[in-house]
Amino acid sequence: MEEKEKILAGELYDANYNEFLANERLKAKQLCYEYNKIEPKNIEKRIEILKTLLGKTKNKFLIEQPFICDYGYNIEIGENFYSNHNLIILDANKVKIGDNVFIGPNCGIYTSGHPINVEQRNKGLEYAKPIEIGNNVWLGGNVVILPGVKIGNNTVIGAGSIVVKDIPSNVVAVGNPCRPIKNIN
Repeated sequence: MEEKEKILAGELYDANYNEFLANERLKAKQLCYEYNKIEPKNIEKRIEILKTLLGKTKNKFLIEQPFICDYGYNIEIGENFYSNHNLIILDANKVKIGDNVFIGPNCGIYTSGHPINVEQRNKGLEYAKPIEIGNNVWLGGNVVILPGVKIGNNTVIGAGSIVVKDIPSNVVAVGNPCRPIKNIN
């Protein structure tokens, strides 16, 4: 099984010494570099690069600079998507983001993680699990979403939260670890 197949299967894989994965990351890093150097007023060029970089987009979206991702092609964003500055998406596995999602500054969406076992970790092995964010979601500033998490529709994640497990639809959730504190009607 190739390393890319292992990633999508949620198995341990070697990201550090695999030439194919290293080249794929380098392509994405180059596009991120170009994107982050474009004048902010040149929205058309910014959108063009994002459409080249990201796996799937709809028509109306914007990611404020700077933006960093690992591969890009594993990221799918919905209609009317907006992210403030300093979004980092480690997209070794799939990241699916719904329509009408707003992300505050300095947020991180991380599909990748490292084994607790020191021998595996020291070999450069890691794992990646998909992340899914529903429709009509708002992530406050400095939110971190960890591997394998699903966030339901119509949900608000409070600033500074660390999301380590699934969050249902129609709630306000906050904290470390993030947990629902209020239903939204």
